[in-house]
Parts: sequence; C-alpha cells; structure tokens
Amino acid sequence: MNEHLLALSPSLIWKHFKLLCDTPRPSYHEAPLRSHLIDWAQSLGMETYLDPAGNLLIRKSASQGMENRQTVVLQGHLDMVAQKNAETQHDFEKDPIQTQIIDGWVHATGTTLGADNGIGVAAALAVLESTNIPHGPIEALFTIEEETSLRGAMELEEGILKGKILLNLDSEDRGDVYIGCAGGTDINFKKSFSVSSSNIGSAAFKLAVKGLKGGHSGLDIHKGLANANVLLVTLLQQLNDQFQIQLMSFNGGTLRNAIAREATASFIVNDLQVTALMSKLSLLSAELTAQYEVTEKHLQISLDPCDVAAGLNPEDQANLLNALDCSPHGVFRMSAELAGVTETSCNLGVIDLTFKEDHFVFSGCSLVRSLIDSATDALARKVKAAFALIGAEVAIEHGYPGWRPDPKAGLLKHFLEVHKSVMGYSASVKVIHAGLECGIIGSKYQGMEMVSFGPNIRGAHSPTERLEIDSVEDFWRLLVALLVSVPIENE
Repeated sequence: MNEHLLALSPSLIWKHFKLLCDTPRPSYHEAPLRSHLIDWAQSLGMETYLDPAGNLLIRKSASQGMENRQTVVLQGHLDMVAQKNAETQHDFEKDPIQTQIIDGWVHATGTTLGADNGIGVAAALAVLESTNIPHGPIEALFTIEEETSLRGAMELEEGILKGKILLNLDSEDRGDVYIGCAGGTDINFKKSFSVSSSNIGSAAFKLAVKGLKGGHSGLDIHKGLANANVLLVTLLQQLNDQFQIQLMSFNGGTLRNAIAREATASFIVNDLQVTALMSKLSLLSAELTAQYEVTEKHLQISLDPCDVAAGLNPEDQANLLNALDCSPHGVFRMSAELAGVTETSCNLGVIDLTFKEDHFVFSGCSLVRSLIDSATDALARKVKAAFALIGAEVAIEHGYPGWRPDPKAGLLKHFLEVHKSVMGYSASVKVIHAGLECGIIGSKYQGMEMVSFGPNIRGAHSPTERLEIDSVEDFWRLLVALLVSVPIENE
C-alpha cells in the first residue's frame, strides 16, 4: 500500500510516512503503531521507555564527537484525526490511509491524510534511523491522544526528559516558526427529553447541510468558513417559526476540534404545509448560498422525505434550538497585541439528538481556545450558561494551558540564524491559535526552550488535508541543520 511514496525525496522521511499511512492510528488506537516502534527502536539498539500515560520516549546516543552537545527533544503525536466524506467507505481502526499524488501534493482518498502529525513523527523516526547526520543526544517523544484531549501531554510523566531544547514538529507552514499557542478547554453538554404525546403532522423530511470545507477549529476559525451545525440550527429555527415543525433527530459534526462539514436533522410537519415549507426552504437556501458564495462554493442544502417517528415536544424543542442558537461560535476576539492573530474563539463541534427506547438523548461538545487562560475560562462559562438555562448537564473539562511566547529566547535566535542560512530567507515568527503540546510540556519542564515548525499542510482535520512534497524536503534540510549545529552543553 502507498508504494508510490517511496519514490519521493528525502527517501528516509517518506519511508516512515508510508509506515504511518499504512498503520491505522486514530486517537485512542495508537497502541499497534507504538508497539511496532518499540520493537523497531530496540532492534536498532536504542533505549525505549513507555510512561504510565502511554507516551513513548526513544533515546538515541550522540554521534561520535558530538557527545558534548545539548540534548534535543524531537516531539510529535502518534494519533491522527479520523474524518471522511459521507460516501467514503473507510474504517480508521482497520484500514490504511490510501494516498495519491496530485500536482505536487500528497492527498488521501476521501479521508484525512494524517500528515498532522504523521510527517513530524516520520521526520523524528528518520533522524533516529539515520547514520550520516552528526547530532548530539536525541530524545524522541511521541505522545498519544493529542487530537482528542491532549491527554498524552497532560499526563506526561515528569522527570523523564533530560533535554532543555524541544523541537515540536507539529506546525503546518513552511517558513514560519511558532513560539506560542492558545490554550483551550472542552465544554460537554447532555440532557434527556421526553417524547411528544402526539405528532403534529403526517409528513416527515430529512434536512441536510453538506459540501462544506470544514477545517481546523483553531487554524481556520477566522477564515469565514461555515459550520454545518450553525447553519442547520438557523434553518430549523426559521422553519419552525413559520411551520411549527417537530424534530425527530439532529446529528452534526464528529469532532470538537473540527469545523463541522455536514449536519442532518429529521422533522415532522403538517402535510398541508409541505409545499409552502419547500418554497420557504428554497428562499433560505438561496440566502445562505449567497452569504457564503466566496468561502463555501460547494454548500448544499437538501430536503428528502423520510419515515415518521417519535418527535420532540414543542417546549423542549424551542429550548434546545434557542440554546444552540445563542451558544457562541466563531471568533470571539482578535488579539490586541498581535496583529491578525485570533485571541479567543469557540467551535460548536458536535451535536447529537437521538431517540433511544422511550426518550430523546441530546449531547454535544464545543471547544474554546484563547491565548489568555482567563479568557478561555470566561468564554467557556458563556457556553455553559446557554445549556445550563435549559437544564442540561454541562462539564467544562480537559483544559490545557497556552504557551507564552518568549521572543528573546536563545533557541529562537539560533533557529532564525539556521533558517536564514538553509532557506535563504528569514522565517516569520508567529503565535498559533491552536493547542500545541508545547504549553503543557513546558508547564512540566520549566526552563525548557521550544520552537515549533513544519512543512506545508493544508486542510488539516478534514478530507481535503494535503501535504506539499517540496516543502517536506525543506523541512528535512532545516531539521538536519538544526541538529548539526546544536550548541555545546552549558555553552
């Protein structure tokens, strides 16, 4: 599988990326890959350590003559986001990612590619396997569950890392170096609803919003992309205002950290109002298409007949739709200090309303991010309030700190010098509106200097994810040059 990747250069990094594509590794299912890497590293004579959380640490001794250099930590995460198009048949726990090369980019076929963070892990593995790169002591740290809860980093065992320099290989723009990131927290909500004693009509339909780009809920939140959950709530509210529809289900989004690409809802309506409802929906669809004609050219809104089933009672339905409608989504505040940088945002990631036995079960999740930890807490409370007002159970959990930028750090200065020498132009120093593991690791290892960089990845967390081949070669050259030039210990 994916043999065409072996023809790409640098061959060693693509060899390992092929392994990652061939080995299923969605979040919570990293164990098979991790076991393989332990066996592989030990066969090459390297030391391995598995911490209680399930993070893997591989140590490689310094090259001859480089023993006095500072220890460098190469860090990435083993898991990948599992997203696919509705029509794609793929089991992320069993099936390899099927890649293809199109116009200089590596794509997957109807699924996420896993370049986030597969290419960073592949680079670290290539360094570990290489025999011709002069380097000091290396510690390769591979964390788990980064894409779902950052549990690996949150529960990383303290005291196992010796290095004071960490190169995080989990960024997505060639020519950029990241020195800070947002913190964040999940807001999970759930509630049970009773079934209405009577249906309001005899016609039932399934309303679907699809064809959206989706994307990373941090990196892409400022781009004006549509969220399928938000659009579907808007449509249901407007239809309910005029026709008093009765919800039977709502299913939208699959991940808290991915902007929802698709959402569907089924509802009952009086059969005498069907023609008028279709006409109204046509007008609403035209308005939304015009609203998103630049950012969402493939937006599709469809209405298809379905079977009549149990419906939500009107009061509960009104409360639920109102809570969803007023729950924050999108950019909340731009940074006052960093031009063009999102400070605080919220993604309404997952909504599920399903009938089970004799009642409805509603659940969902939003993800708040901010460069300022207190702002994360404040916006999370706003989300909580929206659902607490309807009596839902709400939990603010899995919070993680941001990574405070230090523009005067010695590692950053060294990185910029090496980047200019290797690439021929100056790197852009940036802060990312996403949850890199650096902030969490830094809170456990005070004084550790860190930078994050990587090749060009586009469409992360969505089936449009792609990896630019030429940028991988530049990424590799930069990484090698950094390792060759690591300062002497205590210099």
